[in-house]
Order: sequence, then structure tokens, then C-alpha cells
Amino acid sequence: MESSNVFVRWRPLPPTQLNTPEINPVHEKHRGSRVSISISTSPPSPANRAWKSGPVFTQVFEPTDGNKAVFNTVVAPILPQVLNGDSCSFFAYGHSGSGKSHTILGYDFEEPEDFGLCLAAARYLGEELKDSNNASHGGSASLELGIGLRMYELRGNTAFDLLNNHCKCYIRQGYDGQTHIRGETEVLDGGRVRVRPIVTKGCWSFDDFRRGVLRGLELRASGRSTVHDESSRTHAVLELEIVNRALLEAREAVVERESELVPVAKRATDIYIEEQMKGFVKTDDGKFVLNPEYKIDQGRIDDAEEKKAEFEKRVRDAEEHIGHVFRSSGQICLGGKLVFVDLAGAEYYHGSSLSTHGSRPLPSPQEQKEGRQINTDLLALKEVIRARASKKPRIPYRSSPLTMVLRGHFEARGCKGSYSAVILTASPAADQYAATANTLKYGNLVGMAGVEETDRTV
Repeated sequence: MESSNVFVRWRPLPPTQLNTPEINPVHEKHRGSRVSISISTSPPSPANRAWKSGPVFTQVFEPTDGNKAVFNTVVAPILPQVLNGDSCSFFAYGHSGSGKSHTILGYDFEEPEDFGLCLAAARYLGEELKDSNNASHGGSASLELGIGLRMYELRGNTAFDLLNNHCKCYIRQGYDGQTHIRGETEVLDGGRVRVRPIVTKGCWSFDDFRRGVLRGLELRASGRSTVHDESSRTHAVLELEIVNRALLEAREAVVERESELVPVAKRATDIYIEEQMKGFVKTDDGKFVLNPEYKIDQGRIDDAEEKKAEFEKRVRDAEEHIGHVFRSSGQICLGGKLVFVDLAGAEYYHGSSLSTHGSRPLPSPQEQKEGRQINTDLLALKEVIRARASKKPRIPYRSSPLTMVLRGHFEARGCKGSYSAVILTASPAADQYAATANTLKYGNLVGMAGVEETDRTV
């Protein structure tokens, strides 16, 4: 059952802007504990018209609420679902500089009170898994539970693996209808060809996890936006999955068996083509007829195909072994996922908004192109969340690379359910009124579908 939840987090004004005029927000609770927000400026301005949302927001966090308060309200209540094998996703949306990265990642990686949602969740899960490991598994290292970390960023149609030296990866839809992210092709000894998925780092302690995240963040791209010079210009995706060593080894075995199949399959194809070319000749009138001087060696073709079938079976056996690991583990939490997405800053390149920030230079054509792609991704994400909350028969996952990649989490196979939440990060500064209003309008549209569905079921 998909649940649509939209939270609002007002960031405090930075020390350098304490005397900056502020937006006037008014929060009002409605039936079902949903909250509406109205915003305006004093004095009123024709450029900054007052606006009011519907009763769509789950909760509003004040500027004085720290990361711990957000975690306790937004993420902590959902973690039992992850420990039950479900998939849960959290998105931070807002314009550049509104506090998305601070919310998802935090800026203090030492003090638990200031951990972003991702680190706080990993710390919580680590403690729960430690208790589980101490209570069972008979000391078997292969069954020890830990957190598998995948960390990558999306820029346009390309993904970059932040735990594998920023390796360029490609987003493709497979024969199974699922979206896969694969790295560059590696040519190995013996003609083997290996194409790795996004790297999963097994973390068996919280310190392992923290070090992995810090290494990944060092490689994340940033650039100049209309707000500041170190804006995140990519969508950062952090996937946390409950794993054990047996599961990671089983998945690695599939990659290796696939690499072994490549030269064998290629040889079978080459032999077939070679025999066919020898077995037929082209006549003067352009037709192909049997070559009377050569008899196709069907036995040679059959031997190559038999060898290919043998290696194909090895791949299938390796894939089936993954399922066996899940079935035999006795660990209901195995495969449970948490996905945190630090979305790129939403930008609004509409006429005068280009010069909203005074002395800041106008974005270059390339930066505007990036901004348009980011906005396309964000609009596509909104429509997917709305379509799922409204239980529409068709979900527009293919509208953007971002939603294609996230499809696997929204529809995680083997899960009993899924949960998603959007955290809107908003600035109270009056000179950010247009950007803040657009952020709230986005959340209003996302949350409205969930309210409409609730009303239909009452």
C-alpha cells in the first residue's frame, strides 16, 4: 500500500541574514491532522502574492527543530517496516540553499544529535541488527546482518557510482521490464566480459557506513546555481539495504557467471556463422544455394550450442541461488530497503527570476540546460508519487531517468508494501519568496493526491 506524506521544514535564517525581511507563514490544522500553510510578505508586494495551500501537509517543522526532531517524526516510525522487509523512500525537495543536503546528510558526522536522516537511520538499524546478530545465526559469518550501501548521483541520462571512483554508469531497461544501472564494460582474460552494477559496500558497523558515505560525498558534483556557488547539481541517491555476506556473495556470483557466459556464447555464434558461410555460395544472379563442395558440420554447431546452454544454466542457477538465500535465511528483514534522495536544487528560470539574486551572474546556457533537466526530473517524480497515491493503472515511470531508476524501489519485489515521503525544505527569507512558494506548490500537488484518496475511502 503506497502512502503519500509531505512534510515541510522551515530552515532558520543564516547568521549573515538575521536582519533580512522574512516571509509570514501561518499553519492551520484540519480534519485528520493535516496542515495547510498560507504565506505572505509585509508589506504586501505585487510580485509576491499571498498564497495558501490545501490541507495536505503531514507536519510542519519550525526553524528551531533540529535534525533529530525531523528523524524522530519522519523516519523512526517507519523503520520497523524496513525491519519487516519493506521498501521506504524519502525525498528532500527544495530550491538551492534551502537545507536539503543538511536534512538528508547533515554537516556534522560525529555528533548523533546533528546526524542527517540517512546517518541517523543507519545508526538505528545498526543497533537493531547487532541485537539480532547476537541472538541468532549460531555465529555464522555468512549470516551476519549488516547494511549494504549503494551511493550514486544522477546527472541527465547518466549515473555516477560514488563508491566506485565516480564510475560512469548507464541507465537501461532490461528484458524483464526493470531498470538497471550498469557500469563500463570490462574485458577480462579469456575473452570474458564483465558489466558490474552499482557497487554495494557491505557495512558491518556504523563506522564502516559513515566512512563510506564520507568517501562518496567527496566525489559528488556541485556547481553554481541562482542561489549559491556550491549547489548540488545532481540527484544523490543513497540506498540502504539489509544484507548478509551470503546475499552479497550470491549477487557477485551472478556477475561472474554472466562474464563467463560471454565468450562461450560468442564462440557459439561465431561457429554458426562460420558454418553457414561455408555451407552456402552466392550464384551469379545473387541467390544463395547449398555449397556442393562443403557440408555444414552440424555436430560442431551442436557442440558449441551445448556448451553455451551449460553456461546459461550456470547463470540461471546463480540467479536462483539468490532466491534460495532469502528463503533459507529465516531473516524476515533481509532485503529491507531505505532510500534517501537528496534532489538537485529546483531552479526557476522564468524571465525576471534570473536576476532575483541581485549581483549574482546570470546562469550560462549550459547551466540553464541543466536546470531544465533537473526540473523535468522533479516534475516527473511528482507525477509518479501522485499516480501511485491515486492508484492510477498507469504510472509514468519512463518520464525521466530519475523515475526510471526509482521504479525498482517503488515496486520492490518481495516487499509487503512501500512507503514514500517528501520533505520540503523552505527558506523564510523574503527575497526567496518566489522559490519558497514554488516549493510549497509542488508539495501541495503531491499531497493532494493522498488527501483525495483518503476522502474517497472515508
